[in-house]
Amino acid sequence: MDYNATPLAASGSAVGGIVPFLIGVIVVGGLIFAVYFGRRQRAKEPAPPRPEEQPTLPESGPVGEVRERREHTEVPRSDGVTPHDLSGSSHRADDQDPPTWGDNSSSGFGSGGPGRT
Repeated sequence: MDYNATPLAASGSAVGGIVPFLIGVIVVGGLIFAVYFGRRQRAKEPAPPRPEEQPTLPESGPVGEVRERREHTEVPRSDGVTPHDLSGSSHRADDQDPPTWGDNSSSGFGSGGPGRT
């Protein structure tokens, strides 16, 4: 019987219990630091607005969504003028009805889909 292997086995089991404990201590320390750091950052932020500072509805009531069709204005074909140089390059269309699709249209905007089947 070999008695020299017994101290090695005992030291291995001791290391097997100490290493997870040390890793746990490091993880808990990191979490405590994260909470401490987060609280310090939160204390630097401005306070939330008071109820009287909150936005209110206009006197005319809630504002609804406005939908309108726009028509583009042609870009003049001259040297040095780009679309970015133009301001207000569209105007309100005379016909405000939404476009309708024909029976043979796929309404896929040129995606190459199978169309109506």
